[in-house]
Amino acid sequence: MQMTGAKILLECLREQKVDTIFGYPGGTILNVYDELVNYGDVFRHILTAHEQGACHAADGYARATGNVGVCFATSGPGATNLVTGIATAYLDSSPIVCITCNVSANLLGKDSFQEVDITGVTMPITKCNYQVHDVNHLADTVREAFAIARSGRPGPVLIDILKNVTAAQAEYTPLPRADHAASGKLHDLMKRWDFKAPEPDMDDIRKLTDMILASERPMVICGGGVVRSRAAEVFTEFVHRIDAPTAVTLMGAGGLRGLDPLCTGMIGMHGSMASNMAVDTCDLLIAVGCRFSDRVALKPDTFARRAKIVQIDIDRAEINKNVETDHHIVGDARRVLELLLEQLPQQDRSAWKEEVFSRPTEVRYDARPGCLTPSQVLSIISANCPEDTIVATDVGQHQMWAIQHFHFDYPGQLLTSGGFGTMGFSLGAAIGAKAGRPDKCVIHVTGDGGFRMNCNELATEEYYGLPIITIIFDNGTLGMVRQWQSLIYQRHYSQTTLDRGPDFVKLAEAYGLNGFRAASAEEFETALKVALASGKGTVIDCAIDIDEMVRPMVGGGSHITNFMVD
Repeated sequence: MQMTGAKILLECLREQKVDTIFGYPGGTILNVYDELVNYGDVFRHILTAHEQGACHAADGYARATGNVGVCFATSGPGATNLVTGIATAYLDSSPIVCITCNVSANLLGKDSFQEVDITGVTMPITKCNYQVHDVNHLADTVREAFAIARSGRPGPVLIDILKNVTAAQAEYTPLPRADHAASGKLHDLMKRWDFKAPEPDMDDIRKLTDMILASERPMVICGGGVVRSRAAEVFTEFVHRIDAPTAVTLMGAGGLRGLDPLCTGMIGMHGSMASNMAVDTCDLLIAVGCRFSDRVALKPDTFARRAKIVQIDIDRAEINKNVETDHHIVGDARRVLELLLEQLPQQDRSAWKEEVFSRPTEVRYDARPGCLTPSQVLSIISANCPEDTIVATDVGQHQMWAIQHFHFDYPGQLLTSGGFGTMGFSLGAAIGAKAGRPDKCVIHVTGDGGFRMNCNELATEEYYGLPIITIIFDNGTLGMVRQWQSLIYQRHYSQTTLDRGPDFVKLAEAYGLNGFRAASAEEFETALKVALASGKGTVIDCAIDIDEMVRPMVGGGSHITNFMVD
């Protein structure tokens, strides 16, 4: 049947079983929004306060649900406002499809009003991107984009559609997602892409099995690939089968339960004493879905210096990129672990575990009058919120404290910007998570610096009745930067003190939300209980000492056991 490009786009989204779209309209995408009024029973559109918030919301939706997130934006500044969100999703392998509309073909390349080469801008930070010039190619482009976003190592894809294409008409033939693989035409379009993870080589599996059996002091790292492949159950079975102490990266949180008896806590710059000391003394290190970033392998030349290093990753480009390995297996984490379990008998590493767990897996913070400690805040959240609560964080000290003290149990429970380190990520992500998982309690953990960057999305939270609880670690400073200034830059607190407004409680009330202030454990627990019972969006401003530090800390480029603070 004949349809406009705008209608074809929405029909293709229906094929993909999209139920929620985050976006912000503008001139070049108006044909799509005009058609959208006819799809009110198909899609829930959430109008955010800013396009960056829409992209973060689509990302949070994807991480929390495991489905592809979708956002809309217009051309020019609307499209470029997505860039930070796209880069955030790219560095953390989150599957989103961003749909922008550009100026019409007769205006393209003429520096027209709100024209930008958004495919050129986003080329380095997308798995693939497209500019659609012909309405006859639109449907298959959308189908291909979704397949690429969710396949292999997931990631963001951008589709830029010229405005005249959204108005032009073409023949549209429905093609349900279940039938895409059998579509000859679609197969031809996508054959250049490897949509399936490579099947692990059985010789590689057998070699790693032999290495594990020969090891006396094995250690495992749970990386983001375990979370992305939703492989937590088989991963847990694997580490218990080989009885190996296991550290988690920031992106690996939830791949192994935080309170699992084999979990040593976080590894790296702010890793626990148990994790960092163990990686330095193990004889075999198996990294699953971990790319050895500079926050984990701070000094690659001496990282796991006494161990044979094995890397398991779905992306061949990550192998030996940051740390030279002794063995590697390319494949999906879940599949590799399943094959290993078929080969491995039960192991007992009691002596090794006793050595590793003689060191602390978590830091406790001393109480101080007139303010809260990080562990108090996170412990009270754990004690009062449902165990399956989703936590979205910004970037900084509070982010590190959250993974240290809030023990994540399943993939998608922690939403955080690990690779790109995006301040302003968390409120949008929390909105996306709550939209995608309305059955879950969603806690938004942020700092006073990061919150200033995204607090405009409180309007979105209130309008759509999303009962997100925002908890601000308010220390009156850019805490992580101040920590570096204290330890490395001779206490030169240049431009990091936030002795300025707004009053966060009044700000929450201005947006129609509840606002509370807490300076003690009792005040915070009371406020949190009221927030949980209210079913309404709430902001709780928590007083944290300005000089509270994340502990432990290893300086960038230093050996992993050279703690600056412990």
